[in-house]
Amino acid sequence: MTATTSTRMRTPWADLIAAIGVDVHQSWPGLLLGLLRCLLLQPDVATLNPAWRAELASYFPQIDFHHFRVGDVIRMPLQCLWICLIRPTPVSSSGVIEGPWADITRLRRKCSNALTPLLTSIPALLLARRVHRTVDRDLGRMQATVEQYEESSFWDRQSVRYGSFIIAGVLGVMCITTPFNTLAQIVFVTLLWTIAMLIRRIPGPGPTLFLIVLSLTTSTRYLWWRIAYTLNWDESLDLMWGLVLLAAEIYTWIVLVLGYVQTAWPLKREPIALPTDQREWPTVDVFIPTYNEPLKVVTPTVYAALSIDWPRDKLNIYLLDDGRRDEFRQFAEEVGINYLRRPDNKHAKAGNLNHALGYTQGEFIAIFDCDHIPTRSFLQTTMGWFLHEPKLALLQTPHHFFSPDPFERNLGLFRHVPNEGELFYGVIQDCNDLWNATFFCGSCAVIKRAPLLQVGGIAVETVTEDAHTALKLQRLGYSSAYINLPQAAGLATESLSAHIGQRIRWARGMAQIFRLDNPFLGKGLNWAQRICYGNAMMHFLNGGPRLIFLTAPLAFLLFHAYVIYTPAVSVVLYVLPHMVHANITNSRIQGGHRHSFWAEVYETVLAWYIVPPTTVALLNPHMGKFNVTAKGGLVDKSYFDWHISLPYMVIVGLNLIGFTVGVGRILWGPGDEIATTLLNMFWTTYNLLLLGAAISVASETKQIRHTQRVALKIPAILHLPGGELVHCHTDDFSEGGVALAMDAAPTLKTDETVSVSLWRGAEEYVFPARVVGSAATRVRVRWELTSAEQNQALVQCTFVRADAWVSWSEGRLRDRPLNGLRKVMETGVQGYRRVARQSWPTGQLFFGKVVSGARYVASLLPRQPSIEVR
Repeated sequence: MTATTSTRMRTPWADLIAAIGVDVHQSWPGLLLGLLRCLLLQPDVATLNPAWRAELASYFPQIDFHHFRVGDVIRMPLQCLWICLIRPTPVSSSGVIEGPWADITRLRRKCSNALTPLLTSIPALLLARRVHRTVDRDLGRMQATVEQYEESSFWDRQSVRYGSFIIAGVLGVMCITTPFNTLAQIVFVTLLWTIAMLIRRIPGPGPTLFLIVLSLTTSTRYLWWRIAYTLNWDESLDLMWGLVLLAAEIYTWIVLVLGYVQTAWPLKREPIALPTDQREWPTVDVFIPTYNEPLKVVTPTVYAALSIDWPRDKLNIYLLDDGRRDEFRQFAEEVGINYLRRPDNKHAKAGNLNHALGYTQGEFIAIFDCDHIPTRSFLQTTMGWFLHEPKLALLQTPHHFFSPDPFERNLGLFRHVPNEGELFYGVIQDCNDLWNATFFCGSCAVIKRAPLLQVGGIAVETVTEDAHTALKLQRLGYSSAYINLPQAAGLATESLSAHIGQRIRWARGMAQIFRLDNPFLGKGLNWAQRICYGNAMMHFLNGGPRLIFLTAPLAFLLFHAYVIYTPAVSVVLYVLPHMVHANITNSRIQGGHRHSFWAEVYETVLAWYIVPPTTVALLNPHMGKFNVTAKGGLVDKSYFDWHISLPYMVIVGLNLIGFTVGVGRILWGPGDEIATTLLNMFWTTYNLLLLGAAISVASETKQIRHTQRVALKIPAILHLPGGELVHCHTDDFSEGGVALAMDAAPTLKTDETVSVSLWRGAEEYVFPARVVGSAATRVRVRWELTSAEQNQALVQCTFVRADAWVSWSEGRLRDRPLNGLRKVMETGVQGYRRVARQSWPTGQLFFGKVVSGARYVASLLPRQPSIEVR
């Protein structure tokens, strides 16, 4: 070694090499042995030189060089191998690689030189890299170019339009039906995936349509391949299982196609201003139907209805009491609204509304479920369109929920992951509006009286009277509308059992409509309306296909039946593109309102429970009765709902048996079936994680709040006992109290009496309160309201604000498919942990040991070194 080289090598790393007795000229395996000797024979050497100990720590971040552990004997060689093959190496300031790492670098360069011709032989990858840089540099310019291309008058020519359709159809058929060998299929799917990853980065509806085309191409090609090449007609057992799975896949393909047509282009309708002369405004009746809900749930809705900004002589509020309770009559008299009750409960909610139609005369009817609190701007937001379009008979607004549903509460997802219903109100209804196919959802809507009477009032033939009523109106040629602005908010179901009961009613009702008033048949609907209604009804028939997917791999693992009779590599090359493109496209369409893979969790939870009612409704649509969804209840303590989760547990047991048999097949079965066995075991593992997520929802979390807290930042003033005023704002509020945030909280004692000022427009209201607790910048108080007027004013200053719900989803991240998959998988593991905790202490201990063991194994794996380049 020359003098120059020796000087350059005087680093902490060189000190380490000298300390452990390794010649710098020896190869890196020798260095590795020296490091191991350092760990095993000279553990105190780590304390000699802090500088090179820090150098070591940068290369081995998972090792504590102050306290060596037995597992470090495994961690050290694995990390060395990782650095040798994967990670970059340190370079001196002159660019020369130093010391023993030169051997490692030469090895990596040899590997790189061997791989470079293979990588550069794929032009698509190079093109993708170049185009990605272009997209990153100027997305706005690309969007403008796409929009200009979309709006070009060139497409207005009929010959061009139909010619494009024909060319696209021919190309589509060729892409779908042309058989490829394995290499050609790899190139084909790689090209389509590359295009999709580029297109998804460009904003606008045009690229969304292009992604839909790519998804339909890959999915239809997969289905064509399944039908043409993967059924074993020589074995009856294989054929039977294969046809069952194929039927489920055909169903999902139909729903996918119809869903793309339905949701490709949201209308995004905006409100229209009303005439300045209020004498031109129509009369409106507000219906608030109730049956067995407690008065505390109904009271805020009534107070909010009284606060709606509409001329008093043109607004009439009716409390429709199907429970026939005197306290409701007395409450209505006290607040000055109308009260109606009927002698029977025939046709449930639909009958209640129809009964009220005979006692009222308003030109329009606004309907609110008794727990849906309207904002003061509700009618001014919705009524302008009725005066603008004479044929408009129905206008629907979203159902917004300020309390968590069972999924959100039990899984801790509230306001972080969109809830189950947000896809419908955030995307589907907005897209239905484009096709004049908006559904009536039973609440938060306005209906014109004359068309409603023309169809015989609210439909009573099915238990989903709302959607059926809209269908009848649209069959007569009336139009509908949807404004995607939350103008009312309500309570979600408290428990999983209540949630499932509500969905069972919806599923039964949609199946009844499918039988009694099938949208694909009959007169009055255009093709798009038929697709929108038909897809909604088919969605509730997905229980059977979902159960098939959850058990399909057991056909091979338990019965040795090939449900897909083809080599495993072919399955991967056709299934993965179908799934990947569907997820990319749906993430693009739904990303703000439904995160990837969560739909499968929702469907898994409901699958078992909606199969019987939908099957019965298809066979006998007149069976079944209306059930009211309970709201406003409490969950006194945390518990696990074993009754609800029993079907999932049975399917889990079957999948565990199948997985165990699969392990046996790998160890002792034929060698040529290992790939197929692994593929089915992977499918089974995915099913087990989905089922684990469904089980996790059945672990009910305690909910003992009598009133729900709502996060909203509005100005406030805190009146202290001595008369001082503190300007602040609300962090959250409820009917029971409020949390106030300020720069510095005053010193207040618990139960000390204070007052809080809130505003409704320019009008100030002062509410008495009592201190519950305080911190450095936060004071929590409990309301001490003494009159109905104060309760009404509090609702007006909080829930009724026009901007109360418009920013509800601000700050929430859009969907990223891989993150969605990771979260669902974590939830699946959490589900089994909850079962272990609820079932027996030793089970929890065993699961904890398993988790600890997995973490220990993970701790042995290589880590990314923090190498400083000097």
